[in-house]
Amino acid sequence: MNRSSSSPFSAPSGRPSLMGVTFAAIVGSVLVLVAAVLFALLPGSLSEAREFRAARPCAEAAAPENGDCLSEWPATAVSTDLGRKNKAVTNWVTVDFGPGQERSVRIRMRGSGPVWETLAPGDRVTALTWRDRLWGLEKGELRQDTTEKPGRTSTAQLALGLALLITGAVFLRGSGWLHRRRAIGAPPARTSQILVPMAATFIAVGIAVTAAVATDRLWLVLLTTAAGCAAAWTAAVLLVRRLGGQRTS
Repeated sequence: MNRSSSSPFSAPSGRPSLMGVTFAAIVGSVLVLVAAVLFALLPGSLSEAREFRAARPCAEAAAPENGDCLSEWPATAVSTDLGRKNKAVTNWVTVDFGPGQERSVRIRMRGSGPVWETLAPGDRVTALTWRDRLWGLEKGELRQDTTEKPGRTSTAQLALGLALLITGAVFLRGSGWLHRRRAIGAPPARTSQILVPMAATFIAVGIAVTAAVATDRLWLVLLTTAAGCAAAWTAAVLLVRRLGGQRTS
């Protein structure tokens, strides 16, 4: 006589499995935890970015020796080269500050901007520094940032943190939803009940990342993100209901 076997991870037909509920909860918790770590490190990066934007040229500063002002140093371009790792391409410039200065410095530029594209060995350039960072190069009227320019780290942290927080929250919400369906023996979820919330999540993440990149005002980023999430998920709920889905709350 055949006997059906069961395990803690199996579920009656039509009910979400315990493994699916557990997996969603673990993934959501990990994503939210990583987002919390990024947000905990964010105040320092934001403070540095604000101080950089408020810095004045050393010619106007009362105490230029403290390094908090914006300095300009004449230099000569030695070479430009491309770095390749997998499919990533990086743009490098090596400059020499002349006798009495430290060794030549190899600088990673942000993209292939106007300075890097027109620079040739022997060209005179101006190195822009703040504190211990060489954040930009000037050639005549052209200017291009380096990857050391303050503000880049805070933007990346904020964008990634928001993306992880939104996605993690959706996984945790989905875990609770699956758990309730499992408890009441609900029928299998409709396709629209899965795909529509996923699409709404991608839209909400896109809005958050775009806001983080477009502006350095934290309150505006958070306000835009909250409005985007509310609009995306409200539209998702209405669409699921319209397509015959069940209430997820």
